[in-house]
Amino acid sequence: MPRRIIPLTDMKVQKVKPKDKPFSLFDGGGLYLLVTPSGGKLWRFKYRFNNKEKKLAFGSYPEISLLDARRRRDDARRLLANSVDPGDVRKAQKQANIPETETFEVIAREWHTRFISTWTTGHAETIMGRLERDLFPWIGKCPIAAIKAPELLAVLRRVESRGALESAHRIRTICGQVFRYAVATGRAERDPAADLKGALPQPQEKHRAAITDPAEVGKLLRAIDGYQGSFIVKCALQIAPLVFVRPGELRHAEWAEIDFENAQWNIPAGKMKLKEPHLVPLSKQAIEILTELKKLTGSGRYVFPGRTSQRPMSDNAILAALRNMGYPKEEMSGHGFRAMARTILDEVLQVRPDFVEHQLAHAVRDPNGRAYNRTAHLNERIKMMQMWADYLDGLRVGAKVLPFKKTTG
Repeated sequence: MPRRIIPLTDMKVQKVKPKDKPFSLFDGGGLYLLVTPSGGKLWRFKYRFNNKEKKLAFGSYPEISLLDARRRRDDARRLLANSVDPGDVRKAQKQANIPETETFEVIAREWHTRFISTWTTGHAETIMGRLERDLFPWIGKCPIAAIKAPELLAVLRRVESRGALESAHRIRTICGQVFRYAVATGRAERDPAADLKGALPQPQEKHRAAITDPAEVGKLLRAIDGYQGSFIVKCALQIAPLVFVRPGELRHAEWAEIDFENAQWNIPAGKMKLKEPHLVPLSKQAIEILTELKKLTGSGRYVFPGRTSQRPMSDNAILAALRNMGYPKEEMSGHGFRAMARTILDEVLQVRPDFVEHQLAHAVRDPNGRAYNRTAHLNERIKMMQMWADYLDGLRVGAKVLPFKKTTG
């Protein structure tokens, strides 16, 4: 039985002391740290190719961090999975005089780190996921200045071929941002993604599915109450119509943001689409759900954790739960709770539209063009959120709620 390797930590790498003879600290997957008698800390990757054991140098610590070394190990293992010797790739790069710091992957990660503070957490994760899944395996090791439009188009068509045309367009946009960053930093001459405008068919415009008929909303709420899956996902489904935030904002909710005493959820600017802090008044019904859930997940960071408490639940969790309850993607989506609230609050309950838009965290400006702050119309929004929760309770039990539309002048 192979010996279990305990992964290294930054602290262990930082504090390890040299000995009279060189020794190695293993991290797993072939990666290890070679500690020399002189105090050098050298990253090495051990692998087999064509039944021969080989080694690859990844640089020295601290210039190459533990995270960087793991990324290089993972890159090398991807090459091995495609029957490519990473050592041969390294030799070819050296012979072609290609600095490793000028490959597409290195520059893309640098760009991502540079701009991550301007994105929401969910958006940053989505971008990195697309880079790692759809770009790095194919052009990550290529010098960015050598990538031409045809090679980039081949990558995008690979994405398109799996029925993800909209994703292909989004990836082209990401590539354009990376290439323009490379141009600005003097490591590329131009942006080949710009040459691909019109090279992909345009995706059909899709509207996020939402249930807005009050009677059907009641059926959905009863289906949620009867959901037999994860208790955490059930709570997320129950609270989604009460707060009608964006799905990513709901997934990334943290207990530190929940103010039980004042019945408020304070979402920091970094998690919001418009990069402005947002305040969500919590109805009595929402507080009850959170109070019950806190008994299960309150010791961790996230209100709705995933399989580990260090990460939020999957962005597919609510969608999958809706599918399991019999609601296809054409009928209801996680984003649909926002359209549900906006439509019914406006057309049925006749709430002032600007109150609703504020609560949806849309850009609402005063007559002078200035954006309202997060506490604008707070008292009215508190009343609106409680009225909305009470209205949903009525729909849930099947109360006869007659919809009516505004009369027009």
